Amino acid sequence: MSFTEHFFSAFRKETYITVNSSLAVIILMIFVYFAAFSPAKNNYPVTCIHEKLTGEPCVSCGLSHSFSLIIKGRITEAYKWNSYGMRIFLFFLGQLIFRVVFSYYYLAAQSIRKQLVIYDITGSAFLFLLSFYPFIDYLF
Repeated sequence: MSFTEHFFSAFRKETYITVNSSLAVIILMIFVYFAAFSPAKNNYPVTCIHEKLTGEPCVSCGLSHSFSLIIKGRITEAYKWNSYGMRIFLFFLGQLIFRVVFSYYYLAAQSIRKQLVIYDITGSAFLFLLSFYPFIDYLF
């Protein structure tokens, strides 16, 4: 059985593979969303509710612009829109890589599946806290 056949068979049977695949697709859709919209045109369908209600920018203001600029390779300009944009972008990119790598090893090395899931959860939680700390701090 080829790896592709094995993957699709596991997709139907293994919840971990189904969840990882779904998350990878969602992350790819996020990247496509930010690639599709233009910071120059400011045509983003989602706006900052906090800024509209209070008139004050929040810690996530400019994040959409920042992501779009990062995807387009305009890193310096991205930092001007939101200084935390790169760390959040790298979190999502890291998660996309995690989903692919951990799914591969989950299918390839059945004897260490439990450890892989623990490493995945621990690593993802650590990356989340590291990446989103400024936002968590802002809330509290």
